[in-house]
Amino acid sequence: MPVERPLRVAVVGAGYFSQFHLSAWEEMPEVSLVAVCDLDPVRLAAATDGRSARGYDDLAILLANESPDIVDIVAPPVAHAGLIRASLHPGRTIICQKPFCLSLDEAAAVSEEAAGADTRVVIHENFRFQPWYRALKTMLDDGALGSIYQARFVLRPGDGRGAEAYLHRQPAFQKMPRFLIHETGVHFIDLFRWMFGAIDAVYADVRRLNPAISGEDAGVLIFDHQDGTQSIFDGNRHSDHAADNRRKTMGEMTVEGEGGTVRVDGYGRMWLRRFDENREQPIHLDLPVDDDAFGGGCVANLIRHVVDGLVRGAAIENQAGDYLAVMAIDDAAYTSAGSGKKIRLGGSPITTLEP
Repeated sequence: MPVERPLRVAVVGAGYFSQFHLSAWEEMPEVSLVAVCDLDPVRLAAATDGRSARGYDDLAILLANESPDIVDIVAPPVAHAGLIRASLHPGRTIICQKPFCLSLDEAAAVSEEAAGADTRVVIHENFRFQPWYRALKTMLDDGALGSIYQARFVLRPGDGRGAEAYLHRQPAFQKMPRFLIHETGVHFIDLFRWMFGAIDAVYADVRRLNPAISGEDAGVLIFDHQDGTQSIFDGNRHSDHAADNRRKTMGEMTVEGEGGTVRVDGYGRMWLRRFDENREQPIHLDLPVDDDAFGGGCVANLIRHVVDGLVRGAAIENQAGDYLAVMAIDDAAYTSAGSGKKIRLGGSPITTLEP
């Protein structure tokens, strides 16, 4: 049922990325940001400074005192299951950052418990809410490119070099045993699946270039979609691309179809070149671009999408049950990287394709 009163929101986790969540919630007239929770008193003080939201270092007390309609979890994966279970309540919506939980099994168990408790869990998978990708999805749905042959995203943020890589912004990146795919590539697993449909098979070849980190930071993923489209994620965090802000898009996208080719550049601009033509034409974006926010404002766009669903009864994307398929593809990519074989998806168990 649509909600008419202002929605009460609590944000759990006040680390680096929470700044984008907090700002986005404050922009929504239909909600009231009532509380922020974090175990670190310094981070908590910074997050609540200048805001009417009350600060808590204990989630149980926050939930008892504030009775939030929405709990927005911006904490690390190790904390997800416990925080979600503590927040379960009939009619409540929980938004949880990715990577979701510590494993596919844990995520599946939590998702089932939430469904049993009549609590909606939405995964904060925000790349599909970047303005250029919303516009591209509309084009694809309208058939503007006809059948899609291939798509390729080239990730080149240029932030992965040296012993100090990632430390100033998200130091946990250095210790992640699975990094390029699990932390970053998963955005594009979700994006490709959303744009081009179910993924049947994946091949992965990844490596570590920076000895200062634990996980992989370069490599290629190739996805086969059910309708015949092939999508490619080509990631290298040591190289860069042309952009004033290389974290705006983090790279460049090309989509090739029977009707022509669409290109998204590092400035978030979109271009269409029709088949058998040489000139590119600019494409108008449906959503405004916020150049001061992460990903052109994708965090606020996702939050607006959830609020619209709750207030107006619209369908909500990124719900946890559906996101389990993304996590299964993530796992299959690492199986492929370890075995050197393409991995077929399509049920349990995952099997290798015969040569």
